[in-house]
Amino acid sequence: MFIPMFVLVLLTFVVGGFTLFFRVKSVVNKQLSIKFFQTMQSEQVPQNVIKSTRCFNNLFEIPVLFYVVSSLYITQSIQNDLVLICAWGFVVSRVVQACIHLTNNNVIHRMLSFWLGCFFILAMWINLLFYFL
Repeated sequence: MFIPMFVLVLLTFVVGGFTLFFRVKSVVNKQLSIKFFQTMQSEQVPQNVIKSTRCFNNLFEIPVLFYVVSSLYITQSIQNDLVLICAWGFVVSRVVQACIHLTNNNVIHRMLSFWLGCFFILAMWINLLFYFL
């Protein structure tokens, strides 16, 4: 269970790196003033800055549920093949969603990967619920 969590943390840092890269590039290329980042408000923001920032922010939303449920499995020493499959399924869905978000940003594909990940998280929580009942 720890390895899928670690991979998701790595994904967060990779996307954070892309976000930093696009922000710095937009300032160096004079597409944005550095003051933009004080309030994050401007009329003309490069798409790669918007997409990478939103993708990075997304990695601090639903994944919180993954980190919590995974931590509970670890601290309770619960080992379950189905849960491990769901954990990897969630991580893969987040990798796919991030790749879609940072490239062509197809909303339908991004939504499908998002909801697939949500299904995996829900399955992990339901399985944990039955463990404690």
